[in-house]
Amino acid sequence: MNQIASKGQLRMSLLRWILFVVPITVLLGFTFSQFANSGEENRWFQALTKPDAQPPGPVFGAAWALLYAMMGTAFAMVLHARGAPLRGPAIILYLLQYALNLFWPVLFFGMHQVGAAFWLLVIIFLLALGTTLVFGRVRKAAAWLMVPYLAWLCFAAVLNKQIEWLNPGAETLVVPAARTQI
Repeated sequence: MNQIASKGQLRMSLLRWILFVVPITVLLGFTFSQFANSGEENRWFQALTKPDAQPPGPVFGAAWALLYAMMGTAFAMVLHARGAPLRGPAIILYLLQYALNLFWPVLFFGMHQVGAAFWLLVIIFLLALGTTLVFGRVRKAAAWLMVPYLAWLCFAAVLNKQIEWLNPGAETLVVPAARTQI
């Protein structure tokens, strides 16, 4: 017997990685979005003119939950690939693009920096593309799991740029305080 672990043991090891990494990936994404007050409830965002291609708010939440689950699974596959060439650079690239991804809603929704948020999306896309290419050298399936994320980043960048065009001065838009009657 030349194997250190059986195929079943290796599958269970990957499953443990997935069960650990995916919830953390989704939870961090959700936490940063909530911290930035992203989405339809954000009064500043409500005041902006939206492009025609803007999906309804719940679509964004569902899409990001699915994308984060796929990204987390891809990352778990790479973490599981001990001894694979380029595993280290793949991990570093993933963590860098993911950290910037987490910062995007803070920049856009929290700080109202629409132009800077677009350029951050461009940087995230380039890093995610590099991550995907390196993932492909470690585990091909991990790279394929990143492809929908790349497509979504392109779509998000188009929406971001259209919002910038439709709302010149969005960074300085002041929304009146909410009034409540008791």
